[in-house]
Amino acid sequence: MATRTDVRPAVPMLGVVSERSTLLPGRESRPNRRGKLTALLLVFQGLFLGLFVEFVRYGPPAGSPAGSGPTIDHYYPMFQDVHVMIFVGFGFLMTFLKLYGYGSVGFNMLVAAFVLQWATLMRGFLYMEDNTINLDIKSMLSADFAAAAVLISYGAVLGKTTPVQLVVMAFLEIPFLVVNEWIGTVQFQALDIGGSMFVHVFGAYFGLTVARMLYRPEASDSTKEGANYNSDLFSMIGSVFLWMYWPSFNSALAVGDGRYRAVINTYLSLSACAVVTFAMSSAFDKDGRVNMVHVQNATLAGGVAVGTTADMMIQPWGALLIGIIAGTLSTVGFTVVQPFLARLKFHDTCGVNNLHGMPGLLAGVAGVVASLLKLCELGDRSAAVQAEFQMAALFVTIGIALLGGTITGIILQLPVWGKLQSEELFDDRANWEMPGDEDDCEPQPTPSIITDAE
Repeated sequence: MATRTDVRPAVPMLGVVSERSTLLPGRESRPNRRGKLTALLLVFQGLFLGLFVEFVRYGPPAGSPAGSGPTIDHYYPMFQDVHVMIFVGFGFLMTFLKLYGYGSVGFNMLVAAFVLQWATLMRGFLYMEDNTINLDIKSMLSADFAAAAVLISYGAVLGKTTPVQLVVMAFLEIPFLVVNEWIGTVQFQALDIGGSMFVHVFGAYFGLTVARMLYRPEASDSTKEGANYNSDLFSMIGSVFLWMYWPSFNSALAVGDGRYRAVINTYLSLSACAVVTFAMSSAFDKDGRVNMVHVQNATLAGGVAVGTTADMMIQPWGALLIGIIAGTLSTVGFTVVQPFLARLKFHDTCGVNNLHGMPGLLAGVAGVVASLLKLCELGDRSAAVQAEFQMAALFVTIGIALLGGTITGIILQLPVWGKLQSEELFDDRANWEMPGDEDDCEPQPTPSIITDAE
């Protein structure tokens, strides 16, 4: 037996100092960003406060003297599950980047908190009654769904933008998102209870378009864009939370038997998706090993893919079939499609096309098929007409996402917002105070000797 002796630095928290291929530039050579984020956030928060004072009031039953009612009991448990998905699930899922853990969880929280207020206002303006925005638990759920869409877009540009750019992107995305949702649900009366089209497809292709507009060759070549053992474990925390709570996401806005079906269908689709993901991941590796990236992401694709039809009468076997297709499609996406898109300069840090984009498209097609087979509530429409509107909603969603992402990407290129230097990409220390950074220099860890028997 041979013995290998490695000299490795002690590893603090999520960051691995020894894996930084280049040092950040000294303070004197960095752009001065002080005050820009502070001013932007305080201006927006002041704007939101003023708009809430002017327009937002408690909706029933919170606005009634009794101050309580059945809606809070009906929706709040599901709302809490969705809330956990937004702030824990999405946040920790993105911690796979070995040097960007603070940014993944921290900026996730900032963007979500920002969007909750802005989305409440924007949706409220479209559905105002007597010049008043009535706020209730369903409004809060809808705001969480809007936050999910923006966080999906964030995943495409993860580690490549400043917090100022992220806030501006969130501010610009919400109007496009809300208008698209209004067209799809009010004008087209399309069915999408789990938001697969209006949340996942929109968020994915909006974010991919922004990423394309902000493309930087050095991002594709950065050695910092990667995971290590610890960061992948933290990312799995987010994956497990999302996987467990996804039935609540797809059923939160459903009622009656539709909610019951949504929970069952999502539960089954996720189960089949997870099994097939492991199978496909092992099949793609020449040694039959499983890729952690696939487990972190593709196992969740079943929840996205069944979202549109979650409350429909697709039968348990239909939910399993959707999960099987979703797991296969997502794993193929990570293995084949993402490298192809990278050659087209669509640099997708989190692979949102594979988890949200393509499974969301599958969900949209499933909605068309379910409409044709009369597995959903058709109202006064024929099955063919409902199917046409389902397809129209999917195409309009893609179109508005691409248009909105292009406009947003152009605006984010303006020098006033600033941008990360090449050395700052995928590196927390560009935007966060880090342990050991008191002297603004690279910390010098104490080496430790690790001996492995080989």
